Amino acid sequence: MTIRTIGHSTHPIERFVELLKAAGVALLVDVRSTPYSRRHPQFGKERLARSLEAAGIGYAWEGAALGGKGAGYNEAAAGPAFQEAMSRLIARDAAGTAVCLMCAEKEPLECHRTVLVSRRLAERGAEITHLLADGGTRDHRTVEETLLAKLGGGDLFEDRAQLLARAYDARERAMKGGAA
Repeated sequence: MTIRTIGHSTHPIERFVELLKAAGVALLVDVRSTPYSRRHPQFGKERLARSLEAAGIGYAWEGAALGGKGAGYNEAAAGPAFQEAMSRLIARDAAGTAVCLMCAEKEPLECHRTVLVSRRLAERGAEITHLLADGGTRDHRTVEETLLAKLGGGDLFEDRAQLLARAYDARERAMKGGAA
């Protein structure tokens, strides 16, 4: 199981579609709580869906369940709507559909698509590949190693999973405006 992620950033729609096609994406899953952008109207839900359809790429919005607004990420991830949406993602991938999660932020560690969603997919055994604005990729393990480095070390008795949990919680606090 391999799932991709991407941030729409400030790309012109043509470049964005090019990045998706280069990665073999068949279905873009929008995980934005509010699937619109005032500054980048090409990424509004309806316009984006039409552009993707013209390029032969499907579109699905899962922002209601995977959007990351409101409750803390751990609470959101424990909820039934989140769990059902995760099951849908895994089922689509298992059916052979090349799935890519999309949000707005360019950098994976600046976005809930990594800190909330990719984290839980990786815990379920998914391989995650983050598509970057320059056309490159970054595997999720490398992203997690960067996250662990930001944590600055841990307790001698903590295993990697415990360290990652602390690092993800610290990243969520930083993203929501609290202390890292």
